[in-house]
Amino acid sequence: MSRQKTACLGPVTRRECLAAGALGLGGFALPDLFRLQALANERGQEVDSDTSVIFVWLPGGPPHMDMYDMKPKAPSDYRGAFNPIPTTVPGLDVCELMPQHAKLAHQYNVVRSVCHTFADHGGGHKRMMTGRIPATPVDTVNDAPCTGSIVAKVREGIDRGIPNYISMNPGGRVNDVFAQGPAYLGQAYLPFNVEGDPTTPRFNVPNIAPTGTSAERVDDRMKLLSGLDRIERQMDGAGVMSSIDKYQQRAVSMLLSDRAKKAFDLSLEPETVRDRYGRHCWGQRALMARRLVEAGVSFVSVVMENPYQSNVPWLKQGVYNWDSHAVNCHIWDDLQVRLPIYDQAVMALIDDVYQRGLDKKTLILVTGEFGRTPRVENSIGTQTGVKQPGRDHWPQAMSMIYAGGGMQTGQVIGSTNSKGEHPADRPLTPNDVWATVYRHLGIDYTMAFPDRRGRPMPILPFGEPIPECLRA
Repeated sequence: MSRQKTACLGPVTRRECLAAGALGLGGFALPDLFRLQALANERGQEVDSDTSVIFVWLPGGPPHMDMYDMKPKAPSDYRGAFNPIPTTVPGLDVCELMPQHAKLAHQYNVVRSVCHTFADHGGGHKRMMTGRIPATPVDTVNDAPCTGSIVAKVREGIDRGIPNYISMNPGGRVNDVFAQGPAYLGQAYLPFNVEGDPTTPRFNVPNIAPTGTSAERVDDRMKLLSGLDRIERQMDGAGVMSSIDKYQQRAVSMLLSDRAKKAFDLSLEPETVRDRYGRHCWGQRALMARRLVEAGVSFVSVVMENPYQSNVPWLKQGVYNWDSHAVNCHIWDDLQVRLPIYDQAVMALIDDVYQRGLDKKTLILVTGEFGRTPRVENSIGTQTGVKQPGRDHWPQAMSMIYAGGGMQTGQVIGSTNSKGEHPADRPLTPNDVWATVYRHLGIDYTMAFPDRRGRPMPILPFGEPIPECLRA
């Protein structure tokens, strides 16, 4: 279910819609969010809140054999066009287009042996985002809660004046595109979504007043709402309006919260820091994620999908996401644009987290829904009309990186066979990936929440943390 389908029930429909409009809120308004959280019946256990996760999501499926698991000795139709370069970790090579990864390899771990069986984007998204076997192998609306929603549920008692689950997503459709929804937990546990490119002059964060917005301006809006509601208040025998006021006031509190305003305000960062991340959508989203966990947000998703923005010219033989089929793009040309931007943004984030002393509190996970076919395909490109190389979907093997979380870094975990086709040792599943995240957050992933039929559903039905990625 998407946020736009959220209903305002009963006699308060006009009041809630007015509240949303008067405060300038779009989609799923903060008063709705807080009200639904209060009406949620089931609560998870409260845990140590001084931990957080930054989850960098690469939708479409990044090519493991062209990034973190290169096979220079494989046949030419497998190994790709780029050369591996050595890193600060002996025995770990990465793609030559990722020099910052090479310089900072001692600050992260590469996991090369995660695999699953869902080759469609929809099934792959759901399998990766939830740690559960999806009911269908296609479509992206998840039938089990994603990890961010679980974290929001368990930590719903924590109120720092800023949401506990935030997603930075280009198009805003987090629930039906990237399977980041709450499923049977209910829409109270959707992420607070931040759309758009932070480098553009007109970028703004819905529901957060810009720095300098006066309390008087918001108070005027509240007085207007109060006047419009006078008749409805007199007719309200059930006290619903009073309840809504409580959550409206909480929404206004957040609207005026210095913590929230400052967390989203990238102008407070030194110009040198912003340059270090890259004056690009991906880099500035990554910087904002660091600011958000510093402000106390528990789970931040950073979607890095389309590199052709922030004044990067669109490559005719490129593709907007990581779905590098030959019909979609010329994979080598696309990666020459994509990987340098990715390299700068992700490595700046990891290095910054360590430099600011957040590395024990904050765990960083970077992954897509699957890898790409080890063998290169050649097909006619839809946009170019000429034959070009690409790689297809491949859930049998994928690579990802972990950083922070107090773990020992500079490790390579698991391996694939000589052609990158499947794990040669330490086969791992998405459940092991998320068990590691939950362990860092102090969440018991065996605890259960009732689904829509009232059946207790454990957070993870199976899986164990990856020992090398746990706090040292």
